[in-house]
Amino acid sequence: MKIAAIYCRVSSDLQEREGTSLETQLEACLKYCQERGYEVTYQFSEVYSGLTLERPKLNELRELVRAGEIQVIVVYCLDRLSRDPVHGVILIEELEKHGVSLEAVTESVDTTDLGKLISYIRGYAAKVEALKIVERTSRGRKKRAEMGKIPAGGRLYGYSYNRGKEQGQGVRIENPDESKWVKEIFRWYIAENIGIDRIVYRLRGLGIPAPSGKGLWYGATVYRILTNPAYTGETYAFRETHKEPAYRLRPDTKGKTSRTRRPREDWIALPQATPSIIDNQTFEAVQERLKRNKELAKRNSKVDYLLKGLIRCGRCGRLYWGYVRHYHPKSREWCGRYYGCSGNVKMVSPIRCGNKNLNADRLEAQVWAEVEKVITKPNIVLQELEQRGGQIGGKNILKEKLEQVEAQLLSLKRRHDQDTRLFEWGGIEDDVMKQKIERWRSEKQRLTEEKNRIQAELDKVEELEIRWESIERFCQLLRQRIPAFTTEGKRLALEALGVEVLVDGSTVSVSGDFLDKRRIVSTPS
Repeated sequence: MKIAAIYCRVSSDLQEREGTSLETQLEACLKYCQERGYEVTYQFSEVYSGLTLERPKLNELRELVRAGEIQVIVVYCLDRLSRDPVHGVILIEELEKHGVSLEAVTESVDTTDLGKLISYIRGYAAKVEALKIVERTSRGRKKRAEMGKIPAGGRLYGYSYNRGKEQGQGVRIENPDESKWVKEIFRWYIAENIGIDRIVYRLRGLGIPAPSGKGLWYGATVYRILTNPAYTGETYAFRETHKEPAYRLRPDTKGKTSRTRRPREDWIALPQATPSIIDNQTFEAVQERLKRNKELAKRNSKVDYLLKGLIRCGRCGRLYWGYVRHYHPKSREWCGRYYGCSGNVKMVSPIRCGNKNLNADRLEAQVWAEVEKVITKPNIVLQELEQRGGQIGGKNILKEKLEQVEAQLLSLKRRHDQDTRLFEWGGIEDDVMKQKIERWRSEKQRLTEEKNRIQAELDKVEELEIRWESIERFCQLLRQRIPAFTTEGKRLALEALGVEVLVDGSTVSVSGDFLDKRRIVSTPS
């Protein structure tokens, strides 16, 4: 009995709804495997473009192929595996290298040179068709915009979107229940001269549903409303395009999820697409005030906070942030710098943390004094480095253990391959083979977990080795230059030493490299 894996794919949710569904593919593949007596051990289904090899589920499948855990892959048709002919050839050759066969429910898979050529041509045709679909969709959206209709993304708070292609459709119409609050937001900001935060509190207090229909109002939501020219009737299509983000919170996220502004000449004006609910004079007054506030914020941000990002609340776990409590009109200088828990701010948490605010000047002086005590005493530094050197000495032992486990995994795979061949030749009974497979899987899991554990320990030691060397060099220079340190220099020192400050009422704990939770008690506010 061959061990099989099933792979199903659709390119979009729309395709999923229109017939070539993942469920339909899976059902056909399961029936195919049942008729041939395959044991389906793995099933993979995903919504992803077939024009890329970087697909989460496909990557998992390829890892199984490299590990020798499957013998056959079953797909509904070949273009479900890949729509790019080059990628198709790469995948087929990879399967051949590891002795894994590829079978399709609706067509035969020929691995001869002629078959590969035919597969390449068919895959190329599938890729061309996919690109044509993209081009037709883009052309259709552009044509729709030239007709004065919103091509996509017509929903905007304050309006309803009238779908369709006929006269008067494909445009926004005013939603009185929402537009009155858009007008109020602009009026509050200009006429009543209140800030964005207070507008958020007022909307929440009145129980007005957020634009998303769920959750709460936030400052970013109000800011987007105040800066969107569509509320004056000025609407453009193709203002933005998507691109690859600089980083991803989730590595398995697909597509170009970041936005960027297109050149102005690429925009298409839609003069009748959005009715005006805010006059141009009010909108310009709002933009002028936002610009002025931004400039003031830049000037105020020049206040330095040595512990910014390094100080955390010991009660709610949130970061402390810096703020200025007083302003002297005569000298026009800010004074009274403080650190406060962000959990005490209503915008962050509806339940106040209650932890203490601390005077920044006193706290920074005390924290730096504790750090300076340590880095100016070579015996403390050397003692710590010697202790860490002992940990680093175990690196070779971990490498030997890792090599041993990898050798055991390789030996286990060879034994499994031998048993599989004997079983196919009739040298092993079904019941015996099932027992062997179960033992093989259990042993493989145990060894894999052991390998991951050792690798994690080895990574820690190597990271420590790098950090150890950098700290040793850093401390040598640090002791010579401490007297001339600016705030920026001290900040770099704190970051290099991994300093963290934990506040719990009047007690402050300072920890980091060479700092074993030194406590500053009864810090005055």
